Amino acid sequence: MKILFVCTGNTCRSPMAEAIVHARKIEGMEARSAGIFAGEAPLSANAREVLNEQSIEFDHTSKPLNPRDVEWAELILTMTYSHKMMLMQDYPEVAAKLHTVKEFADGTTGDISDPFGGSLSDYRRTFKELEQLIDKLFQQTGTA
Repeated sequence: MKILFVCTGNTCRSPMAEAIVHARKIEGMEARSAGIFAGEAPLSANAREVLNEQSIEFDHTSKPLNPRDVEWAELILTMTYSHKMMLMQDYPEVAAKLHTVKEFADGTTGDISDPFGGSLSDYRRTFKELEQLIDKLFQQTGTA
């Protein structure tokens, strides 16, 4: 399954989610990430630190969402409901494969909190939340 994770700037949440999927090394599971308002920037220092703490090696430079990634993805997971609505507006044809992470993973509503500019413990909390949801996602897709 090809999963595209989408957040705002592609320096914290969506790359951490992508890194978690890569670290799991599940056969047949691929992940990419992008940001709705991303430029070209490195992974945030605190996101890098959290991944290092988890022994996850991940090389990343942020990138903006583009139509090729949207077309590539079999599943598009956004970090917030507002991200989902923005994508729905720009890409109405992907409605069937577009969900928030929480909607798809465990059927709940709510957003993944943005740790950008926050403390290392904020990033750890976001990582832990993403990790738990991605484990549920694997169960949903039958790859756990």
